[in-house]
Amino acid sequence: SRHFRFLLIRKNLNKNPVEGFSAGLIDDEDIYKWEVVIIGPQDTLFEGGFFKAYLTFPYDYPLRPPKMKFITEIWHPNVAKNGDVCISILHEPGEDKFGYEKPEERWLPIHTVETIMISVISMLADPNSDSPANVDAAKEWREDPNGEFKRKVARCVRKSQEMAFD
Repeated sequence: SRHFRFLLIRKNLNKNPVEGFSAGLIDDEDIYKWEVVIIGPQDTLFEGGFFKAYLTFPYDYPLRPPKMKFITEIWHPNVAKNGDVCISILHEPGEDKFGYEKPEERWLPIHTVETIMISVISMLADPNSDSPANVDAAKEWREDPNGEFKRKVARCVRKSQEMAFD
């Protein structure tokens, strides 16, 4: 039954492709670990980049959210320096003990790989520096988005392009 849920996800992904990303199993033997590639959204500093990440699903998916980690280096307020993605939709369901998020902004079992990817693509276009995972990137984004922040993002985009075509 769990296997069936993942097969449905894969079928739907092929039926409704979302602009800007591709997703698939890393290894056909492990339905819980996916690789995604997000193409940097147009008209953003990330445009032209190919950012690879892993989505790791818990055994009790869809009751709990997957974890997402960028493998490609990315400089962003909502991505920790180790690549962990920190956005509301991937946070455990229920109340936020810090009061930043409403329960409906957090994980809900109706979310899919598509809704996660759409959220991550929109996060790239519009960082949230209020509760950052990368404090240095958030500070640069707030204080000098077209200076040091832009330079670091441009370097990540270049590196991602080199890796994508290796």
